[in-house]
Amino acid sequence: MLTETKQIENQKLIAEPEWLQEKEAHEHRVDELLNDYLEARSRQEKNPVMDFLFEYYAFRPSGLRRWSPGMGISLSFSNFDLLPEVSELTVEGDIAFIDPSLFPEKRISSLKWMLQMLENTQNSRPSFGCFGMHEWAMVYKTDNPRHDQVPMRMEPDELAEFVESRPLLCTHFDAFRFFTQPAKPMNRFELSREKFHETEQPGCIHSNMDLYKWAFKMYPWISSSLILDAFELAVEARHIDMQASPYDLQEQGLEPIKIETEAGRKEYKQKQEMIFRKGLPIREKIIEKMREVLQKVE
Repeated sequence: MLTETKQIENQKLIAEPEWLQEKEAHEHRVDELLNDYLEARSRQEKNPVMDFLFEYYAFRPSGLRRWSPGMGISLSFSNFDLLPEVSELTVEGDIAFIDPSLFPEKRISSLKWMLQMLENTQNSRPSFGCFGMHEWAMVYKTDNPRHDQVPMRMEPDELAEFVESRPLLCTHFDAFRFFTQPAKPMNRFELSREKFHETEQPGCIHSNMDLYKWAFKMYPWISSSLILDAFELAVEARHIDMQASPYDLQEQGLEPIKIETEAGRKEYKQKQEMIFRKGLPIREKIIEKMREVLQKVE
């Protein structure tokens, strides 16, 4: 391991006014995204998009707002109290930096797993033929749908008939595992936690949504701005996910993408391809930063 002084010499140094401006811009960006949602949540109002992103994913709004420059950046400072509240930050003189020596050794294997999975996904051929049927498979022939407080767009018999009329082509295990038991055997692909590396592909709405999860798992070792980029993509992907679902969410301002029609499937595919294109540079940047972290902590 390099000495702290040598680490500082090899890092980009940012002057205090510059990083304070970046930190403030990050916090403002998060506030613009979340203030209305947090105010509504304080009134116990449900939001099928944002609730999912903070309940299914274990990163809280306060964590998203907390700024980190990421590893490889040194912060020049004159006022200690202005430094970001990051426990992995080491101070040497008037310089602060995310210290690689503080990276937990037990997390290195997890980092390698995530990196390999993301590299495999990035190099895989995208597929756009699922048409968002995973949400329908999650309520197929069940009396206890996951979001039972939200009405369906179809009666149960009609919904089951539609699911049976379409192929289930889910490639994402963490969606597949929520399929109802009658729906699981209908999926064309055999999915499991053990095969996760093999079946992830970059056209999948949920794989792109999960870029947020893989990014925030690397906080504070990668920059908060990259985590926020991934979060914004996840918000957009989740909107599409819910619009194409069997739930009637018009009261929440979500017009349905009616994948039960040819026009709806065409619309979904266009939006899925758009998410795929937006996800590529974000995934590549996460991969790049994970490689840099791994190189420094091994």
